Amino acid sequence: MFDQARCWIDGSIMPASEAKISVFDHGFLYGDGVFEGVRFYNGKAFRLPLHLKRLQRSAQALQLAIPLSADELAQAVAELIAASPLSDGYLRIIVTRGVGVLGINPTTCQQPSVIIIADQLQMVSDAQRAQGVRAIIASTRRLTPDRLDSRIKSLNYLNAILARMEANYAGVEEAILLNDRGCVAEGTADNLFIVSDGVLLTPPATEGALAGITRQNVLELAVANGIPAREAILTPYDLYNADECFLTGTGAKLIPVREIDGRKMAECPGTYYQQLTQAFSTLIQQETGG
Repeated sequence: MFDQARCWIDGSIMPASEAKISVFDHGFLYGDGVFEGVRFYNGKAFRLPLHLKRLQRSAQALQLAIPLSADELAQAVAELIAASPLSDGYLRIIVTRGVGVLGINPTTCQQPSVIIIADQLQMVSDAQRAQGVRAIIASTRRLTPDRLDSRIKSLNYLNAILARMEANYAGVEEAILLNDRGCVAEGTADNLFIVSDGVLLTPPATEGALAGITRQNVLELAVANGIPAREAILTPYDLYNADECFLTGTGAKLIPVREIDGRKMAECPGTYYQQLTQAFSTLIQQETGG
């Protein structure tokens, strides 16, 4: 299952089958840590500096000192990709609080740990990507910024996992989370876009969405391709009446949505989705030499 996976753990590279962390690591015990997901193509990490900047911001919000500089992390990523049998794949960069005694007090953890995993990740099948996925609006709500800001990409994903379980029970591929005011936040592991009256819309991060890097790429590509685009507060009503809908994320890339709560989109895959998917593929080729 993990034959091609390779790991970098605090300076050492090994096959995933040999990777080990302490059971007293607070990342394992309490989800005390942060992470980033990064795609690599043709042996090159895509937009790594942006991911490392977001990693640092997440860590800063948790008062977690990353023991490596951005340049050192980039070097570790390059070494791991070189050791991987994959030319295209997915990286998970993890910083944990480190080993400490039982109990949630982070001051018992003296040295944060850095773990990087290189493997494959396919969030949907090719057939699902071609025809679009089905989604429900979950009863699970996204936490508010005064509880846990969605811009912190922490190791605790229980909120999203509970929503994904709802999707599983409903027999669909994705769930969409609302915030405490009933406005749209995002999917379980991806940002959400809709097209309404010719305008591309996505919820702002302050509504409970991750400040996604692919999300930002898509907004920039929309402007470059003459597509009107902006952030907007959305409700389920807006989703039900959208002309098209799609999800974005490093793991997801771009995935079209064909149905939400049984309401079918007017277009799937939609015109804007197809245009932006092509523009995103071109961007990857330009930056990684594919």
